[in-house]
Amino acid sequence: MGLAQLERSALRELTPREREVLSVLSIAEGNRALARRLGIAERTVKAHLTSITRKLGLRNRMEATLLSVQWADELRPSGKSPERT
Repeated sequence: MGLAQLERSALRELTPREREVLSVLSIAEGNRALARRLGIAERTVKAHLTSITRKLGLRNRMEATLLSVQWADELRPSGKSPERT
């Protein structure tokens, strides 16, 4: 399945933590920065990214990052705006 065909309803397949990781993927540089931002281990970030790409049928991290940008409003908890690290 390509990125263009992926339905926003696919986000329901993700856990709340996976959605959180995906939501900040485009604004943090690298797994270490993601881990610091989310207060989790770098290894946990890697596990979440692997799960996200598998569940959504993505080929790689770049597709996940593009999706993070494209679906920013759906991923962001209401009333919150992302901050760059």
